[in-house]
Amino acid sequence: MTKKNKKTEMSQEMANVISLCRRRGFIFQSSEIYGGLESCYDYGPMGVELKNNVKKFWWKAMVQLHDNIVGLDAAILMHPRVWEASGHVANFSDPMIDCKKCKRRFRADHLEEGIEKCPVCGGELTEARDFNLMFKTQMGAVTDAASDVYLRPETAQGIFVNFLNVMNSSRQKPPFGIAQIGKAFRNEITPRNFIFRTREFEQAEMQFFVKPGTHQEWFSYWKEHRMQWYLDLGITPEKLHFHQHGPDELAHYADNAFDIEYDFGFGRKELEGIHSRTDFDLSRHQEFSGKKQLYVDPQTKDRFIPYVIETSAGVDRTVLTILTDAYEEEKLEKDTRTVLHLAPAIAPVKAAIFPLVKRDGLPEIAHKLTDDLRKKFMVFYDESGAVGRRYRRQDEAGTPFCITVDSETVEQQTVTIRDRDTMEQIRLPLDKVAGWLDEKITG
Repeated sequence: MTKKNKKTEMSQEMANVISLCRRRGFIFQSSEIYGGLESCYDYGPMGVELKNNVKKFWWKAMVQLHDNIVGLDAAILMHPRVWEASGHVANFSDPMIDCKKCKRRFRADHLEEGIEKCPVCGGELTEARDFNLMFKTQMGAVTDAASDVYLRPETAQGIFVNFLNVMNSSRQKPPFGIAQIGKAFRNEITPRNFIFRTREFEQAEMQFFVKPGTHQEWFSYWKEHRMQWYLDLGITPEKLHFHQHGPDELAHYADNAFDIEYDFGFGRKELEGIHSRTDFDLSRHQEFSGKKQLYVDPQTKDRFIPYVIETSAGVDRTVLTILTDAYEEEKLEKDTRTVLHLAPAIAPVKAAIFPLVKRDGLPEIAHKLTDDLRKKFMVFYDESGAVGRRYRRQDEAGTPFCITVDSETVEQQTVTIRDRDTMEQIRLPLDKVAGWLDEKITG
């Protein structure tokens, strides 16, 4: 395969995923009836279920299964001094270069060093200029500099400024963590690749506060723990990689950092960062607020500003990874089927229930089974069209199991359950279906 053909194939791969997302109600362009808003997307009925399941999967792994990690939901709007302390007001910018001819804009660090002409049209390029990525707005009735506030560009600062509140109210002590899932906003100059890089996105972050001197041990723990989370999601292991930040990549406040990356069709890209942030954040907020950010050990009387180990994942990037990794066009004996091999734990719909025909009492039995299963699982009832077509629709949506109610159900109180991945079928008593599904989904 030539390099050009390989690139074309990769582009088609993403186009196929985007087409399926729209067709099956996963993701739509924001404000589409008005022509859309660039780099902003809406999650449809299937997409919101998938995204919620991913967030629940993260919350369980990070909070529910740890007695020393607690949750937080901080406000999107924060005091402007927060962003001065964090360095975002002064430093949160990208160097950008414009083409005077075709008006395209490029990040300077994405162009070859020393390039003088536009790589697209050959036009003259401007000098690099810094563009701040913060979204600014005003709070209150009067619009002036004193009313300026920002939409948060990350969720981490809401955790840092609540360090003492959370530690004292939850009776935690280092080592302990604070976890949060929430929206963040960045005025990206070059958003691209569907929901991979957008201006409005969701983060799942955990800041783990530790005693100085123990931070590298905890860094190693969280580095491995977070990689395992992606494997537990069912992501192909060979497509996941660690990337350690070199001296020229490492943030000034960090003493170690790794990214978890995935091999997309458009290249190997970051999904999550694991950073050893030292005591930079709490020290800066202590300096700017005048409030001590200390932990005092009640027994030893040791006093220290905790070091922080951060795990920061993009929820939208994770969803894109899951969809890309699960997508397959499988060649069968007579045709090809499109299927999403989603892990049952995160699939939007866990089971679809089909009456074989719309008579003989089959719809009534199917409806009752649907109502019973809905108490615990997200299920879908479908009596429209041939069963084969119904299977194909659910394969595209990633539904792991399809349950068919037929004549044997009336006679023997059993149903047929079809596995999405293998397409194999088994018969199971009606009263065993809920327990069987529970084991397959949560086991």
